Amino acid sequence: MDHKAQNEAYNKHVKILFSSSNWKDRAIAAQAIGQMKEGRATNILSRALKSEKDIVVINRIIEAMGEIRDPKATILIIDFLKDELEKPEEEQNKTRLFIIIESLMKIGDKRALEHLGILLDSCHNDIRKLTEEAFECIDPNWKMNVKTA
Repeated sequence: MDHKAQNEAYNKHVKILFSSSNWKDRAIAAQAIGQMKEGRATNILSRALKSEKDIVVINRIIEAMGEIRDPKATILIIDFLKDELEKPEEEQNKTRLFIIIESLMKIGDKRALEHLGILLDSCHNDIRKLTEEAFECIDPNWKMNVKTA
């Protein structure tokens, strides 16, 4: 795809993300924006995330941010992690937690480790394992760093 065609596709997806009344269309648009892996999309996705109400669309935006791998998205994603962790464990959205962990792992920003650390004690084995994978990916020496801290 040449630059002009990619730019047109990007603009089309952004328009859908902000103007469609259909949540499925917005979710697909967010996913498509992420697959384009353009750093310029981080600010657009951040704006969309702040106004979006649909759970599925929010999850797709977080995934898209992970695909783009822009560290500017780290703090925004961490805010969603904090919101989930404030809930009792049985009320936490496990799907969202998986998406958050995977997105933060893809971004690879060490600022996420402090917040992900809480999930190392999760009652859910799959969440605990994915969190350990995220730690290994973001900081391969995390176990040594924890011991010396």
